[in-house]
Amino acid sequence: MDSTVAPTASPDSPQTVPPGEAHSTEHPFELRRPLGRRDPGDAWVDGDRGRFWGRFGSAGLLVHDPAKGILLQHRALWSDQGGTWGLPGGALHQGEEAVHGALREAREEAAVPPEKVRVLFTSVFDVGYWRYTTVAVVVVEAFEPEISDPESLELQWVPVERVGEKDLHPGFGAAWRGLRLRLLGSGIPDAPA
Repeated sequence: MDSTVAPTASPDSPQTVPPGEAHSTEHPFELRRPLGRRDPGDAWVDGDRGRFWGRFGSAGLLVHDPAKGILLQHRALWSDQGGTWGLPGGALHQGEEAVHGALREAREEAAVPPEKVRVLFTSVFDVGYWRYTTVAVVVVEAFEPEISDPESLELQWVPVERVGEKDLHPGFGAAWRGLRLRLLGSGIPDAPA
């Protein structure tokens, strides 16, 4: 399995504090939450079915490379359900189409090049006041993902048959069986021939 791991600070690294400055403890890269909101869509939505991230909904990219498997993101510890495995994705911008948002988020979080994937289908989880769209894509030209923001501990290609062995984000875990059946039914092979 290929994987990309976020850089970490060594606990043994000496910290030097210039004279007259207060000493601050900086968390390792994977424990840092991005500062401030980056978009008006970066907000929680509450309702009778629970609390969800993304004022205008959210979307994630289910990337399938028939030679490598599914691209999974080990979620940063500060994120909702941190430490679990899921899809690169996040809050949509106002007026943004789900496919565009999923491709944008996957590029931002995992350096997934949109020109190297082809959209297969979308799957929507809708609670009335919020919706999450999974955008399934197949890799048409090989690439290696890279952690490109602090939302990932690790990125990993996981064989389709082994995805369920990971500690999955509850939402993705609940949807995975149906997504897998649909993905494999789309004519994309489970493994290279």
